[in-house]
Amino acid sequence: MKKLFLILVLILSVNAKELLIFAGSASKPATEEIAKLFEQKNGVKVNIVFGGSGYVLSQMQLTKRGDLYFPGSSDFMELAKKKKLVLPDSEKRVVYLVSAINVQKGNPKHIKSLHDLAKPGIKVAIANPQGVCVGAYAVEIIEHSLSPKEKEQLRKNIVNYTSSCAKTANAVALKQVDAVIGWRVFHYWNSDLIETIPLKKDEVVRIGYIPIAISVYSKQKELAQKFIDFITSKEAQKIFAKYHYLASPEEAEEYIGEKKKIGGEYKVPKEWVK
Repeated sequence: MKKLFLILVLILSVNAKELLIFAGSASKPATEEIAKLFEQKNGVKVNIVFGGSGYVLSQMQLTKRGDLYFPGSSDFMELAKKKKLVLPDSEKRVVYLVSAINVQKGNPKHIKSLHDLAKPGIKVAIANPQGVCVGAYAVEIIEHSLSPKEKEQLRKNIVNYTSSCAKTANAVALKQVDAVIGWRVFHYWNSDLIETIPLKKDEVVRIGYIPIAISVYSKQKELAQKFIDFITSKEAQKIFAKYHYLASPEEAEEYIGEKKKIGGEYKVPKEWVK
């Protein structure tokens, strides 16, 4: 399977009229739409490899291919900069994210708070925090907000560590679990199947943002910059707004109800690393 992926990436990278983007799936619905619009306007094929931000970064490094890195949070962009896999001066913030609890439509288990996820019999999923941004945020919130006893019980309730934001949202949409600690926008990805329960403002540790930067492996940096200019343009921002992504820290703070740290990094405790 890995060999097939490598061959596919090599083929996609041969044509100079194509862009290859390694992207965290936190932006998936809007990014797919924006990429199609960019193709129509510029006659350039945009190929996107979606997945957990850490996993797609490893793929980019392994294949030494790709024009842009577009993770779901600052955590993995900082890692990419430390590994010298992107051009730091090219980095731009695209949109902002806030963590939340996502439950099945109708909330059949009557989950009202983070503490409810620690009750016996509640099935929970979080993304694998080692490779997926939303999972790292989930662990940070759990460690910050719950007592040792609640943390122990919640960990017993976790039945799945998903490998991307998309799979995290699907876990609750497909009724595989009762709840996930995900992003507020998951509800707008599939409002017929997902509801969002906001976290209390003191439970939200930081506001996430989705950054983009040019890969050091890109052989068409001008075209890659053109895509960055487009995805941060008013036209593309309208598409993100359609999916209820937040355009600024101020919008995120208004939703939460107070100011919070923007971005940054979180070191996941060893006991959470799978």
